[in-house]
Order: sequence, then structure tokens, then C-alpha cells
Amino acid sequence: MTGKHGEAQKLEDVDHVLGDEYEHEPVPQSARRSTFSVTTVWIGFPMIITGAMTGSILVLGMGFINALWAMVIGNLIMFAYVGALGVLGTNRGMNFALMASVVFGRQGYVLASGLLSTLLLGWYAVQTGITGSLISTAYDLNYVAMTIIAGVLYIAITFVGVHGLHLIGLVSVPLFVLLGGWVVFDSAATSGWSAIFSYEGNNGIASMSMGVGLTVVIALFIDAGTVTADFNRWAKDTRSSIIATFSAFPFANLCAMLVGGIMTAALAVPDANPFGADNMFGYMNSQQAIFLSVLAFVFLYLNLGSVCAHCLYNAATGWSRILNTRMRVMAVVLGAIGIAIAAGNVWAYFIQWLSLLGILVPPIGAIILVDQYLHRRNAEIDRDWRPTAFIAWAVGSLVAVIVEFYSPGLPTAISAGLAGGIAYANIDRMPVAARAGA
Repeated sequence: MTGKHGEAQKLEDVDHVLGDEYEHEPVPQSARRSTFSVTTVWIGFPMIITGAMTGSILVLGMGFINALWAMVIGNLIMFAYVGALGVLGTNRGMNFALMASVVFGRQGYVLASGLLSTLLLGWYAVQTGITGSLISTAYDLNYVAMTIIAGVLYIAITFVGVHGLHLIGLVSVPLFVLLGGWVVFDSAATSGWSAIFSYEGNNGIASMSMGVGLTVVIALFIDAGTVTADFNRWAKDTRSSIIATFSAFPFANLCAMLVGGIMTAALAVPDANPFGADNMFGYMNSQQAIFLSVLAFVFLYLNLGSVCAHCLYNAATGWSRILNTRMRVMAVVLGAIGIAIAAGNVWAYFIQWLSLLGILVPPIGAIILVDQYLHRRNAEIDRDWRPTAFIAWAVGSLVAVIVEFYSPGLPTAISAGLAGGIAYANIDRMPVAARAGA
């Protein structure tokens, strides 16, 4: 008992120095953060090199103009989705796990929160693996060593808490804007803007439909967007919450995608590999300038450090609620697991992650929106399980699977969200007897 009491006291001391993360209760107004602080937390999340890589994939598969439309429409959809969920988090001060407890039940939330927290841990591992892979390839350094260094750095940022996410955003965003802007205009000078706008895709072939393109844009951050309450609960009011969300979607995410898309269209490299050397990191190193290579090294660690810290924060917040412990404890534990996974090159399964997220995640957020905006405003946690929410989740995911395999030209992520939300709106309003006790 003494040992456990001592450990608990140490955790309380850490919280006193770094700040309480409110894993198990709403954030009080006295602890809310400024609009600028919450905005830097959000804007630093999607303005990353992985977003630029995704922009490259879209342009390669769709051609520049169609890809641009997919980026704009997809990001506007994300703004509406994440913004609405974020306002709920702000108004109630609850993190995602607490919000899910209201909608799915005090025990049922574990399935929704556990899934998203685990997927976000996967994203932490993927991005950490990308860091190690790009660094080891570009500078001929040991992959495992570079991955471990990256993972430990990202754990340290997460351990500081939401303030750590604010600080990394203050550094990573200006650096991305500066270097991304240079990459865009320097690469565009090689071909001209007319060639960029007329680019038709890899080897002149547009192989990706608009539906698939929208799913790629949405699925890139649908998991973190669904748990947006983890971030927006810190906002003082609705206005601050919406401003912070807008800084991420469409602004930051669209900027990142355009950097990669413009560079890819400008260079028109046959069979380009955005996850290899054909990205802004590779472009900087290809200039054969020592200063740029050093800057690229620092940039990659800081930039991917931002997204990794955010993902780990979400994962740790969710699992701390499930296991009744502290966020900082879970950040260390999950971070270590993520480093081990990253060392096995799990980042290579990037596209598979997008597909999985597009099917399973959107119905969760849609169900929460319907429940909290239309059916049960300000409802409390009143039962262990709410079967109607799970039935609607299953319906949304089933529709998404059907779309994915039988109508691949349609947007899977949008189909999943709409089906889940509509199913919940109808099932939850049915008389209790008709639902057979659901």
C-alpha cells in the first residue's frame, strides 16, 4: 500500500507541475486555455509531411485539378464533422471517452474509445516508423536507432500534456510554412504553373475516382477528428473551438496536401514514390546543400513529432480512462509499445490503415452527433450499455463494407457516416417495445 501511495503521490506532484489533464472529469472553466493555445494545438496536427505525401498520392492518382477538388471538398466535410464534435467537447468539457460513455454507455464506451485509442496508437507507430525510415535512407543511419530516438522524443512531448502539443505546434508550423513554401515555388519554377494545373496523373493516367479521393482525404484524420473533444474541451467557448478546428480543417490540412500535390505535379516524376524519396523531405536533400540537409533532418523530427505526440496524447487519454489511470502513465507505456511496433516497419501498411479507418470510425462520430444534437441534448451517463448506438454502428460499418467492395467509386467514409447516423436517428426513436428492449 505504501508503495502504491508513493507512486500516486509522485503522479500528483507531476500533475501539479505540468498541469492536470482531467482524464476522468470535465475540464473546468478555470483550467480552459486561450484561443491561441487551442489553435496551435490543432494547427500543428495536420500541417505535416504525411499530409503532403497524401496530397502527392491524390495528384498522382487523380490529376491535379480533380485532386484539388477532392482536397477542398474533403476538408470542408472534415471542418463540419470535426467542428460539430469539437463544440460538443467545448460545451461539456468532456474528452472523447467521457462523451462516448454518454452515448454508448458507461461500459459500452470501452469498445468505441478502445478502438479509436488503439488506432491512434497505430498512427503513432506508423509516423514514428516513417521518421526512422526516411532518416535512415537519406543519411545512411541505422533505422532502429533513428526510430527509437524519434519515439522517445515524441513520448517526452506527450508527457508534458496539452501544453506540450501547444509548444510543438509553435515550432513545427512556422517551419513547415517556411520550407513548404520554398519547396512549392522552387519546384514550380522548373515546369511553370500551367503544367502543374494540366498535370493528368502518374504517367498521364488518372486511376483514382473522386469517391476514393474523398475517402483518402477524410480517412487521413477521421480518427483524430472523431476524438476532437480531447483537444476542444480545453477551449473557453464555442467561438474558440470553431476557430481552432478551422485552423486544422480546411486550412492546415489543405496547405499540407497542396505542398505535396504541387511538388508532384511540377516535377512529374514517372512512377513517383511519395513514401520514399519523392516528397518535400527528399526534395530538400536532393539539392545537395549541407544547410538544407541539416534543416531537413531537424524539420522531419519536429514535424512528425507534432503528429506523433497528438496521436499518442489521444491514445493515452482514451486508455487512461478505460484503465482508470493517468494520461502520462499511459503515454509512456503506449509510447514504448509504439516504438517496438515501429521498429518492424509497420508504417508500410499506411493505405490499409486508411481503408480500415474509413469503414469503422465515421459511424461513431455520426452517432454521437445525432444523439447529442438531435435526440438527447445534455444527456448524462445513465446506463451501462446503449444497444441502439451499437446497432447503428454495425449498420454504418456494414454499408461501408458493401460500398468498399461493390461500389468502390463511391466515398466509403461518407457512406459509413451517413448510414450510421441515419440508422441511429431511426432506431433510437422507435418505441421501446418495437426495439425489443434495445
